[in-house]
Amino acid sequence: MSTTTTRGVAQPAPAQASKPRPRRGLRASSTFNFWLFTGPFLIGLIIFVFVPIGWSVWLSFFEARFTVTPSEFVGFENYRQVLTDEDFLNSLVTFTVFAAFIVPATWAMSLGLALLVNRLRFMRAFFRSVFFLPTAVSYVAASLIWKMSLFNGVRFGLANTVIGWFGVDNIAWLASPDPPWYWLVIVTVRLWLQSGFFMILFLAALQNIPRELYEAASIDGAKPGWQTFRHITLPQLRATSTAVILLLLIAAYQAFDEFYNLLTKATWGQPPLVELYKMALGENQNYGAGSAGAVVLTVLICVVTLLQGKIMGFGRGEESK
Repeated sequence: MSTTTTRGVAQPAPAQASKPRPRRGLRASSTFNFWLFTGPFLIGLIIFVFVPIGWSVWLSFFEARFTVTPSEFVGFENYRQVLTDEDFLNSLVTFTVFAAFIVPATWAMSLGLALLVNRLRFMRAFFRSVFFLPTAVSYVAASLIWKMSLFNGVRFGLANTVIGWFGVDNIAWLASPDPPWYWLVIVTVRLWLQSGFFMILFLAALQNIPRELYEAASIDGAKPGWQTFRHITLPQLRATSTAVILLLLIAAYQAFDEFYNLLTKATWGQPPLVELYKMALGENQNYGAGSAGAVVLTVLICVVTLLQGKIMGFGRGEESK
């Protein structure tokens, strides 16, 4: 009878019970962190942006004078009233002229300042702060300074004093649309206020351009200056330039403070937001027509933004160029 023994045979080690993995806390969840940081922003966006937009669209189909809870449905009557209103149509022309001046001027000045500051070898932070500082100034305060000190129309004003040195008579800068000197006042005040902000964007983009590109261009015989700027710097700034132009166009649509404070009593040179402000909060307080005008303006902004994105490739990846 044979016997079976286990002596001398290695016995497999008993499997150790694996330690339970610690459960990930709620704070470690990426989903929780996502909603923790974006939730307050989304709530604010819904309450302060989307709800007013929806309410404005709703009001635009009602006869809403002196009330925001109207009951008389009028269909597209408010849109017909706005689109045939001469003042509102003139305000769109004013915006077009304003955008034609301010968008290229701000783009060129911001890029020029960024190029100058980027080439500095000392006191770069100082000049960057000096040029950015006007961004923190209120549009209302800057408009009053421009109106009361620089372009006040009397011979003691700074602008009239300077042109007086060359024998030029005093100019009433803001008193008349013919000749339209008021454009010089409005464009310069906004140029001073917003160029520093966009200079920072261009400066960040300039510092991200690889130095190897300039070295390779130098080896290939490219001359520093205009040649490298045109073939290297400017193409590398394409995405930033597209974003800057888009922001400038939207800001031009939203122009209000400088026009309202510089042309307080004028019946000309009013941008769309000032006209809508008078329409909705003026003597008649026609919230329905004002809301219809706001919807029309929103659609225009969306159309212009989409066209610009189509033409300039906003958001297009580098690989698709």
